[in-house]
Amino acid sequence: MSGQSLPVIDVAGLGSGERLREIAAEIRAACTGPGFFYIRNHGVPEATIAAAVAAARRFFHLPPEVKVRTRANLAHRGWHAAGGAVMAGATKPDLKEFFSLGLDLPADHPVVLAGEKLRGPNQWPAEVPELQPAMEAYYAEMMRCGAGLMRAIAISLDLPEDFFAPHYTLPLQRTQAVFYPPQPPDDTEGFGVAPHTDFGCITLLWQDDSGGLEVRERQSGEWIPAPPLPGTLVINVGDLLGRWSNDRFASTPHRVVNRSGHERMSIATFHDPNFQAPIDPRALGAAAPIYPPTTAGGHILDCFAKAFAYRKGA
Repeated sequence: MSGQSLPVIDVAGLGSGERLREIAAEIRAACTGPGFFYIRNHGVPEATIAAAVAAARRFFHLPPEVKVRTRANLAHRGWHAAGGAVMAGATKPDLKEFFSLGLDLPADHPVVLAGEKLRGPNQWPAEVPELQPAMEAYYAEMMRCGAGLMRAIAISLDLPEDFFAPHYTLPLQRTQAVFYPPQPPDDTEGFGVAPHTDFGCITLLWQDDSGGLEVRERQSGEWIPAPPLPGTLVINVGDLLGRWSNDRFASTPHRVVNRSGHERMSIATFHDPNFQAPIDPRALGAAAPIYPPTTAGGHILDCFAKAFAYRKGA
């Protein structure tokens, strides 16, 4: 793939039928190759994206003493200040801040009452009232798009089309708006996000026109740009799907360096299954599993504990 762009897959007609199988074959090739691909004709309205970006940008421009009123809680909801995320193997914190939301569940919901971690209501800043409706609309569109992609991924793994659906009834999907300040020109060691692999199943990423996302080519180790393409989302395999598929679809390291000279924005959605979803490669046909069984929630909590300062000692 050296010197070439990542695959671009047209997902129009993702619903069912022969077109779904054609898309599944393209996804199989991308996931066993670079582990990253773009999708176009995904059906997410541009107005929904624009509203979420504008509201998030307004939030990030608030003073820190205002943003801290919605600081991240143990359900991973709210504002994550710069310096709070350190990727595995990195020597410095990421040069970013982000605002995170998940499936909004009231305090009296059965799984919240049962003490299931990473559950509960979202937090919203009173100073930016438009952030809640804008981000909730975006979250719902990513849920719809992610569900369609998981149908195609099931087929690409030689599974029934609806294999993943029962594991997504109360998904741990997380959406986070990410703000990267300009990186100093003389900073040759810092990263907006240091080289890492994503924790979850699949990631759906919108990025602005700043550039800076880079993907590591599997064979050569070369860092390949994944520039913004109008009307597309970037999709990649995360560690959880790698584990579930026994590395048939393995996650790929990637990084962000904001050399644009101005602020950068992205919105990442981690389309992950229910907390109690059993992650066992044998269920996907692995005769010799590389990984022991776990749950989606257990896997994600372990990753969070290693990466985020706010969880230390939690």
